[in-house]
Amino acid sequence: MAKVKSAYVCTECGAEYRKWQGQCSSCQEWNTLSEVRMASARPGAGAPAQGRSGYAGDLSRDVVDLSKVDLSEVPRLSSTFAEFDRVLGGGLVPGSAVLLGGNPGAGKSTLLLQTACKLAQTRRIMYVTGEESLSQVAMRAHRLQLPTSGLKMLAETSVETILAVAEREKPEILVIDSIQTMHLEDISSAPGGVAQVRESSAALTRFAKQSNTVLLLVGHVTKDGTLAGPKVLEHMIDASLLLEGGADSRFRTLRGQKNRFGAVNELGVFAMLEQGMKEVKNPSAIFLSRQEEQAPGSLVMVVWEGTRPILVEVQALVDESALGNPRRVAVGVDQNRLAMLLAVLNRHGGLFTGDQDVFLNVVGGVKVLETSADLAVLLAVVSSLQNRALPKELVVFGEVGLSGEIRPVPSGQERISEAAKHGFLRAIVPRANAPKQPPKGMEVIAVDKLSDALEAL
Repeated sequence: MAKVKSAYVCTECGAEYRKWQGQCSSCQEWNTLSEVRMASARPGAGAPAQGRSGYAGDLSRDVVDLSKVDLSEVPRLSSTFAEFDRVLGGGLVPGSAVLLGGNPGAGKSTLLLQTACKLAQTRRIMYVTGEESLSQVAMRAHRLQLPTSGLKMLAETSVETILAVAEREKPEILVIDSIQTMHLEDISSAPGGVAQVRESSAALTRFAKQSNTVLLLVGHVTKDGTLAGPKVLEHMIDASLLLEGGADSRFRTLRGQKNRFGAVNELGVFAMLEQGMKEVKNPSAIFLSRQEEQAPGSLVMVVWEGTRPILVEVQALVDESALGNPRRVAVGVDQNRLAMLLAVLNRHGGLFTGDQDVFLNVVGGVKVLETSADLAVLLAVVSSLQNRALPKELVVFGEVGLSGEIRPVPSGQERISEAAKHGFLRAIVPRANAPKQPPKGMEVIAVDKLSDALEAL
């Protein structure tokens, strides 16, 4: 009988320990170690042969020179959604494992069911559901008016059974909905635990690599917005995608957090309609649904998401604080960076906000992860502080340094061209990003310091 081994894995960083301890030595987090039980191989099973020098190993494998490796691009499979393909880096790669996470109701199952039904007309697809019955999936497909012929369905949570059926059916794409419901018979813990999620994912990923099958895993998200399960799960897969969207909004954003075959932080935008998920080909249009009368504190900035620029609106509200400690609230932007920018505004702009409450919001639920929004954030704060509306045709981007200098950002020319396409007539940009020949009909104001930008207003 196989001997059972135990290990303790940190759910935050994936570090392994032989014994339990209260604090993880790698990430310094407390109470994050969970027991993982693994059945080791029987003694003598699959032992490798020894060479003349006494080292064990498979001597039939040849060492290949890096210069002789075939550089022909691996063919990709289109998901039938251009936005989905954009986030994936061009499409699905055979033999890859993709994890799709998101909050309940975000549309993970709907997006994958639409993809599977459309691809099933020309490809061999197997959809494994562990959370819903086959009738529930069929009812959703009928409600979304999807073609159901050709899609192989399986309601099962046992990984051993799923792999046996996959060996027989030989699908090109295997969808697992969801990984938290899967379990292995050799693991004694309950489905959804660290041990089950880790070993089930490893077994399914191993099958995908060996059979050159595209593996699509659905993952749940915890209360703090991270993918449930051990951190080591992100190291097993090739791409990790996160589908975000509030219950009060019909728009969903698909962001790539890890991708071995494409750009990270690529963004795809979808709209949840009665017919399911529909891709938005021009995201800037939905994020720029502004009022006719320009209000103080509102400004448009150009952010870079993956491989394309997107125009979004940032709103600031500065009000006199009734508390001893004024509030700093930021939605869509790092709150610590907002506090730093306000200090720069006080030191190098001459505007004091220490006795004011400052609220900041990026319209549309977009999360800005880069520093190109610094200048737009400060100018929006100044507009609200002085109760003066900025021109509606103005667009701003640039990074602000601690000494008040305006630093350049990547892809400045493309950002200006995108703003010109949407009808903006003026742009305040870092001097290093200013083009020699501005777009026709657009005035580009190049600035070096924060004081120059304030004067340009």
